[in-house]
Amino acid sequence: MLRHLLMTTCALVLSACTTAPKTATPGDADWSATAQLPESGERRDIYNLGAGLPDAASRGLRHISTWPVTVSGVLLPWRPIALVFDPNATAADILQLQAVGRAALGFGTIDEMYGFLGLSKRPAGPEAFAGVNWPAEIKAGDYLGAGTVTTSHGPALTFSCATCHVASFFGKTIVGMTNRHSRANVFFGVAKQFFPAVTDELLVAKTQATPDELALMDRAQANLPAVGYKEPMAHGLDTSLAQVALSLARRKADAWATRDPALEATPRPNDLETFTSDSKPAVWWSLKYKTRWLSDGSIVSGNPVFTNFLWNELGRGTDLHELNDWLEKNDALVDDLTALVFANTPPRWQDVFPDLPIDVTAAARGKVTFDAMCASCHGTYDKALDTGDTRTLAVHYHQVTPVLDVGTDGQRAKGMAAFAKNLNDLAISQAMKTVVEVQTGYVPPPLEGIFTRYPYLHNQSVPTLCELLRPAKLRTAQFWMGPDVNVATDFDAKCVGLPVGNAVPDAWKVDEKNQMDTTVPGLRNQGHESFLMDASGKELLSDAARGDLVEFLKTL
Repeated sequence: MLRHLLMTTCALVLSACTTAPKTATPGDADWSATAQLPESGERRDIYNLGAGLPDAASRGLRHISTWPVTVSGVLLPWRPIALVFDPNATAADILQLQAVGRAALGFGTIDEMYGFLGLSKRPAGPEAFAGVNWPAEIKAGDYLGAGTVTTSHGPALTFSCATCHVASFFGKTIVGMTNRHSRANVFFGVAKQFFPAVTDELLVAKTQATPDELALMDRAQANLPAVGYKEPMAHGLDTSLAQVALSLARRKADAWATRDPALEATPRPNDLETFTSDSKPAVWWSLKYKTRWLSDGSIVSGNPVFTNFLWNELGRGTDLHELNDWLEKNDALVDDLTALVFANTPPRWQDVFPDLPIDVTAAARGKVTFDAMCASCHGTYDKALDTGDTRTLAVHYHQVTPVLDVGTDGQRAKGMAAFAKNLNDLAISQAMKTVVEVQTGYVPPPLEGIFTRYPYLHNQSVPTLCELLRPAKLRTAQFWMGPDVNVATDFDAKCVGLPVGNAVPDAWKVDEKNQMDTTVPGLRNQGHESFLMDASGKELLSDAARGDLVEFLKTL
């Protein structure tokens, strides 16, 4: 029962229905390995809630902003943390601690911490493409992805789905979008280094911590040794596979992954200690079209939201008996979050770039090319481009989600193999009927909102659509990433993606983690060559045809 979909939507276009709202129950959705899409071609209303879907999605928004698991392994006492990291602090001893924090952690105040994590904020007004109400307790300007949860020891700081699945994108806050600037995995590495050194005596001396607050900190410190960690190769990448695998290696290989101090001190060997299998968090708005989960389709059954609760909590040192009890008591919460994720829809190009018009005539030519070269894998998209309308009227995707090998870097399969059996053997996995099967390829995803999803491929190894539509040998081997703030400098509107070469802002090059090196195994930019070249190695697309195809992809 659970999940690491760390977050929410930017565009919930919820179906209108006149039937009375009803309560979601897990039995309303088919999570089996034999599931198929209905005739409508999607499962936007996964629990058939009808008129009740907007309210369920709004409740789901609350859960993506503040991680709701009150038994999570690493929960930090909020009041002492807020006092030490208070941006308005004036006391000399607190300012000294903040200076130490900046030197040791990279941040000294709460705002700096949230900036370090790459969190987005709730917008000041309703989004042009949002169709769900923000809960009243989430105020305009609030950070999304960090919040306080009420525990038996008082309020605690926790981090949620929005850390990785809500993004700030050229002035828009987009729920369900990959957050390229999240450093969630890095934060756990910081926590493992820093928080064990925070003594009870120090907390009491500096914050007058109460016994309950000390108990929360002591609990977090006791659980951190069970947390496995591996630093991502570059910003934007996620090492959740490694964090789960290395955390399991610190537990007994029994049905409840029982905590074991001996293994925490000397974990079992695991390939992901050194093997690169990084990937970027996936967008949420594609889930409604799928019947298996993750970029490689390796979760062949089970609710992906429920499943990711488990993965997330394994990476937080949580006791699985406690987690199982919590999930059984909070299944309605999991359902609300699931309803939100499946109802999620992407923004349209015009929502984000109203001053960058699409060439509809070129897009119409590009659609012909797309239908001939790409549609058999990525689906077809009904349009009325001949009328000047760029909206997608309907999406036709595979009834059963396929997994295909088109030559993309295959190291993820070995990474998944490093812990799939251990996951499947867990009692909690079997109870939720989640099965992981290692795949040799990847899911060719539906391409709605593709203009937001750069750098492309599961390992963010291709900076633009133009380059994705060329053979790998012609793609940029090393490129830089930066913020999505200034359309003129931070975005290549023609090719849809990151500026490369001389167009890269110098400020991006200050942080070496902003660089992607696609010569590294696991981060290679290969794939799709058989669709892009003929038998003699000649490119099938001319520059003009490639440009038309990119123009069509902007309309999705």
